[in-house]
Amino acid sequence: MKLPRRQFLHLAAGAVALPALSRIAWAQAYPTRPVRIVVGFPPGTSSDITARLIAEWLSQRLGQQVLVENRTGAGTNIAAETVVQASPDGYSLLWVTQTNAINATLYESLNFNFIRDIAPVAGVIRVPTVMMINPSVPAKTVPEFIAYAKANPDKINMSSPGIGSANHVLGELFQMMTGVKLVHIPYKGSQFPDLLSGQVQITFNPLPSSLNFINTGKLHALAVTSATRQAVLPDVPTVGEFVPGYEGNAWFGIGAPKNTPKEIVDKLNSEINAGLADPKLSARLIDLGGVPLSVTPAEFGKFIADETEKWGKVVKFAGLKVN
Repeated sequence: MKLPRRQFLHLAAGAVALPALSRIAWAQAYPTRPVRIVVGFPPGTSSDITARLIAEWLSQRLGQQVLVENRTGAGTNIAAETVVQASPDGYSLLWVTQTNAINATLYESLNFNFIRDIAPVAGVIRVPTVMMINPSVPAKTVPEFIAYAKANPDKINMSSPGIGSANHVLGELFQMMTGVKLVHIPYKGSQFPDLLSGQVQITFNPLPSSLNFINTGKLHALAVTSATRQAVLPDVPTVGEFVPGYEGNAWFGIGAPKNTPKEIVDKLNSEINAGLADPKLSARLIDLGGVPLSVTPAEFGKFIADETEKWGKVVKFAGLKVN
C-alpha cells in the first residue's frame, strides 16, 4: 500500500526522533546502578579527600552509590587509561587534575590522547598549593629562601609525588623564574615522612593535605602559589608578592569516556554545579582551601586545553620527559 506523502513524512520524522527520545529517557533514568570515580592518587591525598566529598554529594542527588576507586601508578595514567577504555555510559568517571594536562607533554608516548579521549564533564575546585619547608631550613620568607638556595645550589632537596606532578612542575616554575637550583626527589609513596624528618627540605603541595602540617607547626608555610592570599592562611603571602608573575594552582574536575551521551554529561554537570552552589558543601571545599570551579562542560574543556598549553611550556623549558 502506498502511503500519502504527508503521512509518510510524519512517520519518517517519528522514526528519526525515536533514538533521541530513547537517549533522553535513558539519561533521565541514569543511574540505575553504582557509579565509580577513578582517582589516580592514593587515599588521604587532596584529590582523594575532595573526590570523596563529591562522591557523597552525587550519591545523595542521584539515588545510587557513587564510589571512589583509587587506581594509582604511572603518574595517574593508569587511572586515565582505565576510564578511556571503559564503556561510555556514565558509570565510569575520571577524577581529572592538572597532572593529566601536564602528562600530555611530559610523556612521549601514551596509549590515549587525553583531550580527544576524555569528555569534560564538570570542574570542581581550584586548589592553591603551598610552598612549605622543614623548620630546620634557615628561612622565614620567600626572599630568604631564595638567598639561601642560591648560596647552596643543588644542596636543597625538593620532594614531590612524582615526575610531572603538580608539586614538581610548580617547583620547576619557581626555579625557572628565580634562578635557584633544587634537587628533585620524586616519591612513589608519601613524601611526608622524609619531609618531616628533614631528609628533604621543601615541597609545593596542595593546600588541603598541607593544612594539618602547617597548623601543628611541623612544616613552615612560606607562601601560597595562587594569585591571592587564602582565607584559611591569611598571614601567608603569595609567591607572586616576591616573584612577580608566578602563579599556579592544582585543580580538580570530572571527565568521562568520549562518546558518553550528552544528556548524561549535562545531568552530571548540573548536579555537580548544584553541589558547588550548596552552602554546606561549598563551605567544606573552601575549608580545604579550594575555590569552587563551576563551569559548563565546554568551559571545562577550554580550561583543560589552556592548562595543557601553559604547563607544556614549563615541561619543555625544564627538559622533563618520561617514556
